[in-house]
Amino acid sequence: MAASHLLICFCVTAGKNGEDLGVDEQQIVVFVSLLFDVTNCKVVAVQHQYVRPQPTELSETVLTEECKLETGLDEDVIKNSQPLEHVLDEFERFLSAKGVHPENGGKSFCLLTDGQSHLRQCLHPEASNKNVTIPSYFNKFFDLRKQFRKFYKTDNIHNIKSMIDYLGLQEDHSVEYGVRQVQEMAGIVQRLINDGHTFVDPDVINERLEPGICSKSDIVDDNSVVRARGLPWQSSDQDIARFFKGLNIAKGGVALCLSPQGRRNGEALVRFQDGEHRDLALKRHKHHIGQRYIEVYKASGKDFVDVAGGSNTEAQAFLSRGGQVIIRMRGLPFTSTSQQVLEFFAREPNPCTVLDGEEGILFVHYPDGRSTGDAFVLLASEDEACNALKKHREIMGTRYIELFKSTTAEVQQVLNRSMDPRNPEPLETQLPPLIAQIPQQATLPYIPQNLITSGTKRDCVRLRNLPSVAQVTDILNFLGEFSQFIVYQGVHMVYTAQGEPSGEAFIQMDSEEAAQLTTLNRYKKAMIFGQKKRIIDVIQCSGEDMNLVLTSGISSFPPAIQQTTIPQQPPTQLVQRQIISSAIHPAGPTMIPTSALSALTTPTLPYAHLPQPFPATFPPATVSPMPPRPAYYPPIIYWYPSPPISPQTIVSHTGPCPVVLRGLPFNTSMQDLMTFFNGFPEVTPESIQLQVLPDGRPNGEAVVTFMTRSEAERAIIQLNKNTIGNCVIDLFLV
Repeated sequence: MAASHLLICFCVTAGKNGEDLGVDEQQIVVFVSLLFDVTNCKVVAVQHQYVRPQPTELSETVLTEECKLETGLDEDVIKNSQPLEHVLDEFERFLSAKGVHPENGGKSFCLLTDGQSHLRQCLHPEASNKNVTIPSYFNKFFDLRKQFRKFYKTDNIHNIKSMIDYLGLQEDHSVEYGVRQVQEMAGIVQRLINDGHTFVDPDVINERLEPGICSKSDIVDDNSVVRARGLPWQSSDQDIARFFKGLNIAKGGVALCLSPQGRRNGEALVRFQDGEHRDLALKRHKHHIGQRYIEVYKASGKDFVDVAGGSNTEAQAFLSRGGQVIIRMRGLPFTSTSQQVLEFFAREPNPCTVLDGEEGILFVHYPDGRSTGDAFVLLASEDEACNALKKHREIMGTRYIELFKSTTAEVQQVLNRSMDPRNPEPLETQLPPLIAQIPQQATLPYIPQNLITSGTKRDCVRLRNLPSVAQVTDILNFLGEFSQFIVYQGVHMVYTAQGEPSGEAFIQMDSEEAAQLTTLNRYKKAMIFGQKKRIIDVIQCSGEDMNLVLTSGISSFPPAIQQTTIPQQPPTQLVQRQIISSAIHPAGPTMIPTSALSALTTPTLPYAHLPQPFPATFPPATVSPMPPRPAYYPPIIYWYPSPPISPQTIVSHTGPCPVVLRGLPFNTSMQDLMTFFNGFPEVTPESIQLQVLPDGRPNGEAVVTFMTRSEAERAIIQLNKNTIGNCVIDLFLV
């Protein structure tokens, strides 16, 4: 049934308006509404309200010059007005006073706007960002442009002025900008009604993302898909749906992309209801989630199906059970059963119930039937999911289990990859070498081992007699529940000067007590490798002990290369054994060698002078058995953080976090760098160190110390590959 009243709404933002309304993410500063009586074809009342936007640290002004010029608004008036939530409360009282509020038995009404942007691109996203709840009647509206084109059979309609010109109506410039717009829209509505038009079939804004299943055989319209890039790694499908709030996403239309290692890579493919919503989504390019801006690009239907589509009947049956929430489990013992999973979730504290019992659990297997250590479980409600996620990193057997929210598309992706015969080995133990991403050895900074850890505090564990093919995952499995005490990126594999595994590793623990407990419980225990067992020595030690072992008692900062001549034999070199580590940052891994290599003819490598003391944050690396190599050994780096980090886990980094800038012009000044880091108030001249060669000349590098890792990562994401002069600057964590 047609509504008896239309509520014409119009928004003005502090930035762009008109056709570009909402593209610059500026806040609403004017909200105007006009109540129109459809039955009697007349205006009932107009309400005009100024809205005070939330202040920003970047600008003292509220309105842009473009906004002032177009709307004639007074900035002082805006600053002294009410915030959005108070304006919406006043709007509710306006409806009640006019007898049309739905909760007070009022007459029926429906919103009407000029185009889609006022509600979809402005009000809904802003209310979501400010956690302001808006009434449900804002989820249904008439688009005046669509109604006009439909009735008059014309396509050349793009704004209010084009409709007025088409009808031959007169513009009115005697009132304020917002009021003038709604009055002109009322004139157009009145003409439409008099000419016989009936307002039916309003547009609908979906309140939430609905689950759905995509098949490999589905055909997805190329004009309905976008790729979102730069997402926080812990983002869920609901977070992405919130970023696109106001736009209608298709059921199951968010597909989080996974890296070759099976982890979320900060990208997602999003399928919208139609091309109109896709085009509106593209206008949110470089809008923000928190402090991180998100890039939005066109994508194809094939891209979406490749990521979200599945043909696994077991997964289809699992997803069709209709659970409200999907939880992904990682790190399960390979022999775990459905009953053990049910007991894991049912035990105190925070017990929860898996939907449909054992039928609500889906284990992930390889083509040969071996378990991958992953599983998905269905839960009936968000409350159950909240309790379940509190069990993150609790122990099952000897393994700690990672839990995080998942999606239907992720279930399909994980199942597709696990059943691919080209991936027969576990993702965590067969990671491809990143040789293509490793820069030339001569350009790498030399980081001495004593910057990784030092001192007499016995918070390290030394492992001896490791199998030559042991990797970080094997060490974590060997330590079992004690691996939860390992500091972030605290596993260091030791290699000989020839690049071969030494059979030793050093583990940094979070306390002396943890190191002692680990030693007492794992000393002389067996590491099972295939069908063989190897007894492992576990020794509590300090950072100084670690340094002595690596240098064989020889001072090694910088590493001394001593020549000893033996008659009729070639010279012999005494060199420090090496730890190979990799620094992980959003732009990709960067290798950091921590020892000299035996074949180098010079005793030192370029050294980055870093602020002291330097926190122990170097990640581990696992290296496959290396074949014989020439005299110079470029290390093969395998990326593997330890303890393992789930796609939804962010490990907080405390303390200063240095970022290296490489490729600077040699004449770069401190002011050039301050300009380069404009928008990062924490960067001061005191936090910048320009690097120099031994003769005092600049070497084209600088180190900037941030107070937190999150700010360092934000700088890398926003500024990496930017230019100073004609030089492209590389940024990476150390």
